Amino acid sequence: QVQLAESGGGLVQAVDSLRLSCAASGRTFSSYIMGWFRQAPGKEREFVAIINWSGSMTYYADSVKGRFTISRDNAKDTVYLQMNSLKPEDTAVYYCAAKRARVITTQGYDSWGQGTQVTVYS
Repeated sequence: QVQLAESGGGLVQAVDSLRLSCAASGRTFSSYIMGWFRQAPGKEREFVAIINWSGSMTYYADSVKGRFTISRDNAKDTVYLQMNSLKPEDTAVYYCAAKRARVITTQGYDSWGQGTQVTVYS
């Protein structure tokens, strides 16, 4: 498995932006499919965005499409989540996740970071 560490969360006003980072270590980063997930208080963890090994393919939850952008820098072993036009409903703990697989899906991630809190106020 790969070790993951998120950073970049914080308290922001609605319509502001944040960029989350997730640094990976331990294995060949470029062989992992990477994802961002989030969990709001009292709710189950949900998929936000995923990206393939090279960064050429990305998928987003409908709730963030057009506002969030996932990207990766394999030279820096880091995946990012650029979040624009934030809304109060984006408030959650955001988790970075990784898996080695042939198919890009929102399931089956076996390496997780500790999470970073994002709070959006109106």
